Amino acid sequence: MKTIQLKDILAISGKGGLFKFIAQARNGIVVESLEDNKRHVAPATARVSSLDDIAIFTIKEEVPLADIFFMIHEKSEGKEILSHKAPVEELKSYFKELVPEYDEDRVYVSDIKKVFQWYNQLKQHELLEVIDKEEDKEEDKEEDQKEQAADKIEKPEEKPGKKQDAAK
Repeated sequence: MKTIQLKDILAISGKGGLFKFIAQARNGIVVESLEDNKRHVAPATARVSSLDDIAIFTIKEEVPLADIFFMIHEKSEGKEILSHKAPVEELKSYFKELVPEYDEDRVYVSDIKKVFQWYNQLKQHELLEVIDKEEDKEEDKEEDQKEQAADKIEKPEEKPGKKQDAAK
């Protein structure tokens, strides 16, 4: 299954827009705003959420935001979509087309607006990278197998009394 890579993209409660993780700081994290490319230190007390950790409620389960972005990407053919400032009914109907089973009682209009705003912002900054989850799992398995094989290769043991003297 394909999805969108959202590594190191953050939302900070109380601050508009999205941020890119830059580094760990002594008193928080250093982030860079996608809007103006200015760097800030988000204090350790700030509520910071990685977009990888955000999901949308549906009737059956939670769908990761990355998968929602992939659905939008497929439907829009990789182009920007409806503005988050569009009329509420238009936003709701478009979102319903994307995720027909979303839980209308737990997903608010403000959530839908954020999804559209974030998608367009990531699209503008060319940060929407489509990845194949299955390929990633296979690559991880291959790396694990290589590491295990390397661990199994035994180094030849030196036998006592058989050392050759390099000074000869």
